[in-house]
Amino acid sequence: MSKRAVFFGILLIAGSVTNLSRAEDAIVRPDPGNNPPYPVQAEILFQMNYSCPTSRGCSFNCPGVGSASNVTTFELYVGTVPLGKNQNSPALFYVFSTAQLPRGNGFSINNGALSSLACQVNGMKQDYSGPAK
Repeated sequence: MSKRAVFFGILLIAGSVTNLSRAEDAIVRPDPGNNPPYPVQAEILFQMNYSCPTSRGCSFNCPGVGSASNVTTFELYVGTVPLGKNQNSPALFYVFSTAQLPRGNGFSINNGALSSLACQVNGMKQDYSGPAK
């Protein structure tokens, strides 16, 4: 292998590393604690907030979406999300915390059958229910 080929190989690698570090510097990493659990494009129509200070006996189950036990807080957002041109699909987004997990979240984007957007909340106190804040 010639010295020239080695030199160009080193330049290529150095250039790639420099470009990667510049790209990482340009990425703004938002604080996950301040971000809603749904995309900015979503239209949230309804919000429900629940709490369970002791986390004992508190749980939620959203069939086909997710569940957790030992829940301390649970926020549920119901709305629509745009998929394709002029098509909004029903969507359910949630964020929660448990005694073991400081933050968890999930979602379900549906093709129109509202019956599958369902959650069961057990043992928690409803703190808010109404239009999205």
